[in-house]
Amino acid sequence: MFSPSVQDYAKAVFALEDRAGAAVSTNDLAERLGVTPGSASGMVRKLAEQGLLEHVPYRGVRLTAEGRRLALQVIRRHRLIELFLAEALEMPWDRVHAEAEVLEHALSEELEHLIAERLGHPEVDPHGDPIPSADFQLSGPDTISLAELAENTRARFVRVSDSDPEKLRYLAAQEIALGAVVEVIGREPFGGPLQVSHEGKQHALGEQLARAMRVALLAEEES
Repeated sequence: MFSPSVQDYAKAVFALEDRAGAAVSTNDLAERLGVTPGSASGMVRKLAEQGLLEHVPYRGVRLTAEGRRLALQVIRRHRLIELFLAEALEMPWDRVHAEAEVLEHALSEELEHLIAERLGHPEVDPHGDPIPSADFQLSGPDTISLAELAENTRARFVRVSDSDPEKLRYLAAQEIALGAVVEVIGREPFGGPLQVSHEGKQHALGEQLARAMRVALLAEEES
C-alpha cells in the first residue's frame, strides 16, 4: 500500500501527462499540487526509487507501467466515490470532489467492488469523467471544449472539470446539466463571453467556464 501523498503524486502526474501528451516538469507538478518545487523534487525522487516514475532527460518525468496502474486505481476509486455520493446520498455535484479526495485513500478493494456493483459498473462519474475499468483501462468519447465549438454548431455537453465548485454551482443555477444540447450562437471579441443557446434560452458563458466544459459533436441524425 502506497502512502496517500504518493498516490496524490501519481494521480497528478497522470493528469498532467495525459493533458500534455508529454513528460511532466517538476514545476508543473508543484503548481498542480500547491507545493514548492523543492518539495515536488523530493517526492519525484521517492516515486522514482519506488519504480513509479522514470526520468526523461531534459524534459521531466513519466509514469512507469506500475505508476500508471496506481494512478488509475486511485482515479477509479475517486470517481466511484463521487458517483456513490451523488446517487446514493444525493450530494450536489459541486461537493462530491472534495469528499472523494479524502475517501479515495481509505477505500478497500472489497468496498470498491461493492460500490461498483451497487452502481451497475458505471462508466462515468457525476462530472462526465470516465471511470477506469476494474482492469484499469480508461476510455471515453472524443470531445472538444465548448470554447472550441464553431458557431451555429450543436453539440452535447458531456464532461466538465470538477476543480472549481463555483463553476459547477453556476451551471446548476443555469439548469445546464450533462447531456444538454448546446449551440454557440455568438462570441464577444477579445476573450469575451460566448453566447450559448440551450432549450430556447440564451446564456453568456465566460471563456474560463467554456474551456472547462467538454462537448461531443452530435451525430447527423441528432443535429
